Amino acid sequence: MFGRDPWGGPLEISNADSATDDDRSRDLDRAALMRQLDETQQSWLLAGPGDQAGKKKKKYVDLGCVVLDRKIFMWTVGTILGLGVFIGFIMMIVKLVPHKRPPPPPPDQYTQALHKALMFFNAQRSGPLPKHNGVSWRGNSCMKDGLSDSTVRRSLVGGFYDAGDAIKFNYPMAWSMTMLSWSVIEYKAKYEAIGELDHIKEIIKWGTDYILKTFNSSADTIDRIVAQVGIGDTSKGGSQPNDHYCWMRPEDIDYKRPVTECHSCSDLASEMAASLAAASIVFKDSKTYSDKLVKGAKALYKFGRTQRGRYSPNGSDQAIFYNSTSYWDEFVWGGAWMYFATGNNSYLTVATAPGMAKHAGAFWFGSPNYGVFTWDDKLPGAQVLLSRLRLFLSPGYPYEEILRTFHNQTDNVMCSYLPLFNSFNFTKGGLIQLNHGGPQPLQYAVNAAFLASLYSDYLESADTPGWYCGPNFYTTEVLRKFARSQLDYILGKNPLKMSYVVGFGNKYPKRPHHRGASIPHNGVKYGCKGGFKWRETKKANPNILVGAMVAGPDRHDGFKDIRTNYNYTEPTLAANAGLVAALISIADIPTGRYSIDKNTIFSAIPPMFPTPPPPPSAWKP
Repeated sequence: MFGRDPWGGPLEISNADSATDDDRSRDLDRAALMRQLDETQQSWLLAGPGDQAGKKKKKYVDLGCVVLDRKIFMWTVGTILGLGVFIGFIMMIVKLVPHKRPPPPPPDQYTQALHKALMFFNAQRSGPLPKHNGVSWRGNSCMKDGLSDSTVRRSLVGGFYDAGDAIKFNYPMAWSMTMLSWSVIEYKAKYEAIGELDHIKEIIKWGTDYILKTFNSSADTIDRIVAQVGIGDTSKGGSQPNDHYCWMRPEDIDYKRPVTECHSCSDLASEMAASLAAASIVFKDSKTYSDKLVKGAKALYKFGRTQRGRYSPNGSDQAIFYNSTSYWDEFVWGGAWMYFATGNNSYLTVATAPGMAKHAGAFWFGSPNYGVFTWDDKLPGAQVLLSRLRLFLSPGYPYEEILRTFHNQTDNVMCSYLPLFNSFNFTKGGLIQLNHGGPQPLQYAVNAAFLASLYSDYLESADTPGWYCGPNFYTTEVLRKFARSQLDYILGKNPLKMSYVVGFGNKYPKRPHHRGASIPHNGVKYGCKGGFKWRETKKANPNILVGAMVAGPDRHDGFKDIRTNYNYTEPTLAANAGLVAALISIADIPTGRYSIDKNTIFSAIPPMFPTPPPPPSAWKP
């Protein structure tokens, strides 16, 4: 049997059993020596050990899925690390080297007007002014209020003057503080974004500090509150100095300022309670002050509920200037704010009592003033406020039925603001006539603008795109369009091309009906009659009353810039509070997904439903 010799020659393979392994090995060696080798095989045999050692053995890196030359691997890794260091170095330079950022977009006209509108409250401050007040022509004034009245004999220094005079009317002042607090609760992020949060909180505190002085705020039960400081009735004739007869700077007042107290004034007490309750939510981060406000609010609301009566009896100074038509709306309004401030259901029970709503006028659909939100009638605002409760918390039985009614009434009020429904007339220039063509229309227009804008934010935050007016559906943008139209009119988009906010725009009233602004701040003291010449002059006021919204035009869009005609040119605390609230609600200030703060107003309310028990612990054998 023959096989192939691995060295190229034939090889006989014997199957004889006598052949040993050594024999076979020697036969293979002899056969190999006898075969002729090729050149490659000869080179293998001729190469010595030195030649093999002179060649370097290549090194490899085994990465598991692939085998790479070690030198290539090291170069690759080094290159990657070098690029990483280089990129990091470039990024560090970019961060450290100063560079210009694109400027933020300019504020819209509503934000610009808002900055100015807040300054009006600085100009109206009474008492010792802070150094940073920012109104150069104002100084400390009426530093003996309350102390000089023999029946009171306690300090009533502070607070705000109501309008162009120097009277402190607690009724509209308290409403103004409630409105400002409401706007902060809803739009805190907006105020913070434009740098006005600390300013408006300081304004509110200036007012609430004074309100706390007007009654025994440390007691649980009270029997009287201060309604007014100063007097303005000039109907009885004579020349007795008072805050309306005299035309003089507040800093120069030297006549007596009587204090008016009331012992049965449900409307005033409930409004003051609302102002302190709303402010307690604004200042909830300062527990001591917030608790003090809540305690005072409880005493006031209790007093108002037990000692029934209007604060403005016929013939009184209050009735002449700020007459209250009813106290039932204040019960609803104040009760709602007391509930939000305390979480006590007893207040919500009062605010949602069907009889209370009926007395407040919730079902008087034919009333010509239905839906007109003012310092006197709080029902429209209370209905919006309680609609908020239904939209976001929905407390259910036994409140659901009346809350649904309030919600429906709020929808109806919003419908009445639209020109399509002819509930109210509009001037040719577009100003809504909520007071039916009467004087001083702007204060009503800004309040309506605030409610419309705020309600549109409520609906959107509740994922509701609009509301129904009968069979017709309207989007929330319709409400914002209405609010903008009223504010645009006030800021200059009107037939006269005039801004009715002093200091805003190129054309605005130069002669507001205001004592402090109309008399030069020149170190000369002008007495009670000495300021008459400044009242009668046709010259512009020497001091600019920045941010003051004047009373406004007539029903024909006409306006007379005459100092002595207060129906055109006098600004008021309550009107400016509505203006501030409306401006912040409609201002285009990006602060996140929602315009309003959905939850802060409910911070004192306990959970509507009991907390579920924790899950049982794991079973152990």
